[in-house]
Amino acid sequence: MPEQPLEGTIALVAGATRGAGRGIAVELGAAGATVYVTGRSTRARRSEYDRPETIEETAGLVTEAGGTGIAVPTDHLDPAQVRALVERIDRERGRLDVLVNDIWGGEHLFEWETPVWEHDLGNGLRLLRLAVETHAITSHHALPLLLRHPGGLVVEMTDGTADYNRDHYRNSFFYDLAKTAVLRMAFSLGHELGPRGATAVALTPGWLRSEIMLEHFGVREDNWRDALDKVPHFAISETPRYVGRAVAALAADPDVARHNGASLSSGGLAREYGFTDLDGSRPDAWRYLVEVQDPGRPADTTGYR
Repeated sequence: MPEQPLEGTIALVAGATRGAGRGIAVELGAAGATVYVTGRSTRARRSEYDRPETIEETAGLVTEAGGTGIAVPTDHLDPAQVRALVERIDRERGRLDVLVNDIWGGEHLFEWETPVWEHDLGNGLRLLRLAVETHAITSHHALPLLLRHPGGLVVEMTDGTADYNRDHYRNSFFYDLAKTAVLRMAFSLGHELGPRGATAVALTPGWLRSEIMLEHFGVREDNWRDALDKVPHFAISETPRYVGRAVAALAADPDVARHNGASLSSGGLAREYGFTDLDGSRPDAWRYLVEVQDPGRPADTTGYR
């Protein structure tokens, strides 16, 4: 396989400010792609998250990894801004090969294990708009450009596989609905894109060591294992670059259409494509959750990473 199998590939990672989106953008860059990275947090202005990560920083990391990173401030709830973004990509590159819908923005909006009648309604509805409506708006405007050339790939980012989410309540009514809706989006897009020469998949990371998660546990990437005394199952966690490598592997696969409409995970794709996380391991979080964490067994990642 060539060192940069995605050289010449044009990608849009919508929601690339931090977390999985940033990891995906960087790994697409490492594979040689030109990556447009979007979000609302810029050097000039922060979103309501009020966090320090910016899309300019992500774009710089993409370029540093070996690709070309281009930051475009975009609110994906605003159709006019998304239309302008796609028109810019068309004007500058004339094509779009990979679309990653990773817009989320809901960590501060959902209330853990809170029933719908007690959950703040405004926050719940805002979460659905950010997690679902943004994906629909982006697909509406971006897919005509992606379909211009055969072989395009759409990755709908979610939390949980279709099998897992079918049988498990996911944190709250609004969170559960949002993540399940995105799974269904990929299934529906598969039906619409497949006959037109493109592929759509849903993809979930495992327990992600995002900037927000590390901060929540009071650790950094270089000492994340210090959190295991309080949260032993965190041992199965993975970096955002792991799911990034999953997307890069899919984008470089000439036979990716066999996955059309499927629900995939970083751990499952690592077994298929042979990539690893940054530490050389292959965490398989969703199998671990089913076989170890959910049954209440002691934390032990032997055979799972």
